[in-house]
Formats: sequence, C-alpha cells, structure tokens
Amino acid sequence: MAEGAVFKHLPLNGGESMTIRLATPDDIDNYLRVRFDYFAAEGWTAADDMKADIRAQMTDYYKAHLNKDFYAAFAEADGAVASTAFLTISEMPANIFTPTGKYGTILNVLTYPEYRRKGYSTRVLELLIQKAKEENLSRLQLSASEMGKPVYEKLGFKPSAKPSFTDMTLTLI
Repeated sequence: MAEGAVFKHLPLNGGESMTIRLATPDDIDNYLRVRFDYFAAEGWTAADDMKADIRAQMTDYYKAHLNKDFYAAFAEADGAVASTAFLTISEMPANIFTPTGKYGTILNVLTYPEYRRKGYSTRVLELLIQKAKEENLSRLQLSASEMGKPVYEKLGFKPSAKPSFTDMTLTLI
C-alpha cells in the first residue's frame, strides 16, 4: 500500500462521503493535534513544560517512524479529521504467540463526538488491520475502553487469554 493511500467510502449511517487514508509526512500538525485531543478525551493533564517535551518527542518520533514501524490512519469528513487510530509495530524473537516475531499495538483510537456512530472508527481500524497483514504481523493488541469495545469485537478482537504471568511495570521517569 502506498504512503498516504486514500480510500473513499460512505459512512454506515448517513449519506455524506468520507475519506480514509494513511498519514503522510505533511500530516504532522494533524498527528500532534489528535494525539493531544486523545489525551484530553482521556482526562489526562500535564504541565506546559511536559506538554512541550511530549510535543518535541512526538515530532521526532513521527519523522523517524512514520510508515516504517508507525502508521496513523485518518477518517476525514467535510475536510476535517473525524476519527483516527495509530498502529505501532514491535519486533522480538519469535515465540508460539508471535511466530513472525512482529506484533502491533493499536492506540489513540479517537472519534470526535459529532462523528460517532457513523462507522469512521471502524474504517480507520480496517485500514490499519490491512496494513498489519501487509507487514506480516502475528497479532494486534490494544486496550479497549467500554465505548470502543463493541467496535473492536465487531472487527474480531477478543479479550486476551489470561497468561500465567502478572503484568508489571517499572516507571523510570
């Protein structure tokens, strides 16, 4: 699939057209805006100096990783971003759960309130699932909110099997 590939669809509910596409290097402003909008939707707050640090890291990350091991999908309606989702790709030594050694994480799934329940998030996720298949990923993972859970289930996501391990985190910063 070419960088910035565009697909046109009709939303499931309503008659207006939408454009579903992968981000291009020209989308840095869209990328930054939707990322911070996602933080706000989650109720996450940060001091201005932390926001500046995050913005700088995200800009560098986007430039280094876009369409290599990071993909951003946008659904647009009326010239505005209606919905978005990101895919990051990780690689590790292969195992029985990840036989290709590559897996993806879906994050930053956001649909602005005025565009909800029209199929936008489904379409951006379908584009990222297709990209994951093209990249030969063994699996996709995500953390589902209650609002997003029905969309993910409709696309075939299932709750992860309880491993015999406990997820643990060590915060370094």
